[in-house]
Amino acid sequence: MEGKKEPMVETRKVRYEVENEIALVTLDNPPFNTYTFSMMADFETSFKELHGARLRAVVVTGVGKVFQGGADINIFLEAKTAGDGYRFVARVQEMLNLVAELECPVIAAVNGLALGGGTELALACDIRIASESATFGLPEVKLGIIPGAGGTQRAPRLLGPGRAKRLIYSGEVIGAAEAYRLGLVDRIVAPDLLMEESMGLADRIAERSPAAVRAAKKSINEGLDVSLAEGLLIERQCLAQLAENGEMAEGAKAFLEKRRPVFTK
Repeated sequence: MEGKKEPMVETRKVRYEVENEIALVTLDNPPFNTYTFSMMADFETSFKELHGARLRAVVVTGVGKVFQGGADINIFLEAKTAGDGYRFVARVQEMLNLVAELECPVIAAVNGLALGGGTELALACDIRIASESATFGLPEVKLGIIPGAGGTQRAPRLLGPGRAKRLIYSGEVIGAAEAYRLGLVDRIVAPDLLMEESMGLADRIAERSPAAVRAAKKSINEGLDVSLAEGLLIERQCLAQLAENGEMAEGAKAFLEKRRPVFTK
C-alpha cells in the first residue's frame, strides 16, 4: 500500500507510528520493558489514541531482546489489602482489553522474553509471531499470585484448559518451539526476520477489505463465548452489514471484471 507516513507519537515508555493505516507500537522501558505505573499510563494513552485512529492493522513489539517482562515487582509490595489487589488487577485487565478490543487485527511480534504480563499481552493480540529466541511463561504462582492480566481466561481459550493449567500451575518458562507446539505462537522466524514477517503480514491484511476484516474479527471473538447457534447468528449479522455497506458488491464486481477491488469502508 502507498500512503503518507504520519509523525511518530512518543511517550516516555511507549511509542507508536502509523504508516499506510498500519500502526507499529514499541514498548520501551529497558531493561525488561516492565509495567511500572508510568509505563502503564503511557500504554493506556497510546492505545486509547489508536482506538480513535483509522487503522487496518497494528503490530506490537519491544525494544532490545525483550518483548515484555511483566509487572515491576515493587508494585506488588504496595498491594497490602484485597482492595489494593483488586484495583491493580482491574487496571491491568482494562489495559490489555484496549489491545484485544481494537477493531482491526493486532499482531504480536515477540522479539524475546515474554513473561507474565508479556505472555498475557501476546494472548490479547490476534496473531503471535515469535523470534526463535523468544521465551514465554506465566510464572506468577512463584510470586504468590496468579496471571491476573487475562492469563487465566485467555490462555485456556487459546490453548485448551489442560495446556493452560500446566503452564499456569507449574509457572514454567518455555521456548518458542514449545510455544508453537502448544498453539501459543502461530509462527516462528529467525530473529532478523521477525519485523519483516510481522509487518509483511500487516501489509497483506491491510490490502483486504478493512470492513470485512473487522467483521471477521468481531464474528470470531464474539462467537467464541456463545453457543454455535448464537455464533452463527453473529456471523449472519456481520455478513449482512457487508452487503449493506457495499463491500460485498465491490468485491464481486472486481472479481468478475478481473481488477483489484477498491475497498473504502
